[in-house]
Amino acid sequence: MKLIITGSCGHIGSYIAERMHLIPKIKQTILIDNLGSNRHYSLFNLKKKNKLVFHQLDISKKNSLDKFKNVKYLIHCASMTNAEKSFSVKNKMFRNNLDCMRVVINFCKKNKIKLIHLSSTSVYGKQAKVVDENCEKKYLKPQSPYARIKLIEEQMLKKEKNLKYTTFRFGTISGFSKGIRFHTAVNKFCFNAALNQKIHVYKTALHQYRPYLSLSDAFKVFKFCINKDFFKNDIFNALSKNYTVSQILKKIKKIKPNIKIKLVDTPIMNQLSYHVDKNKLIKSGLKLNSDLQKDINQTLKLFSYLRN
Repeated sequence: MKLIITGSCGHIGSYIAERMHLIPKIKQTILIDNLGSNRHYSLFNLKKKNKLVFHQLDISKKNSLDKFKNVKYLIHCASMTNAEKSFSVKNKMFRNNLDCMRVVINFCKKNKIKLIHLSSTSVYGKQAKVVDENCEKKYLKPQSPYARIKLIEEQMLKKEKNLKYTTFRFGTISGFSKGIRFHTAVNKFCFNAALNQKIHVYKTALHQYRPYLSLSDAFKVFKFCINKDFFKNDIFNALSKNYTVSQILKKIKKIKPNIKIKLVDTPIMNQLSYHVDKNKLIKSGLKLNSDLQKDINQTLKLFSYLRN
């Protein structure tokens, strides 16, 4: 069976691409990326056993996927990300991400391809203490353009009648991949700590809980979905665990004990603390519980040659 990964050079896409051989039913993986983020290095030294083929394509263009035939699954990772900076490129992000989504939906419908769609737990805004996939609409208060787009994508899929899909609301990603970026909380904190820079923390965020997802658990999600033919036309939270920023910093201090913190303002600092519930996915047969400490240790080890 053939599978397509859009955004294959990104943090998530590059990680799963190198592990597709662990899903025996996938005989070929088609990697698609426009290389707009210049992560060409994600393509370095790809192993033959993964049976990967790469195409540089901008899937925001209509009919850009039409040349691909006999595809069974599509994992849609392609999008402009970075929630904090999305305010300054709001219009461009809306246009690009939603155009990509339309192309993917039409391609999958036309060719009867099963879609794994990635959303984000950032669609939860001001909340009660615990939120799940069935929370009332009033609790879906995305605090950034990026998160608002993800909610629109979910709504687009709900309207589709002739498409098999599953949406996973991913927690903030942690862990190393070839396509790693350092704009999300754990990775950014590790980078600052490694360079002995002050770690900037949003003033309201130090003791707020947020959901995090290890890349190793993210791959378990894709493997489970394909192996179990888990396409429910429904939404599932996917996270390893909820942590506060303070708890994350304590884990970093185990490796870098002298880190310095600076409290800063941010356009999205008005969120409240909340736990994201993952019981719906657990009840479906998948338990995610990777250790964030391992991700932090691995990320900091990338910079181990630097002086303390």
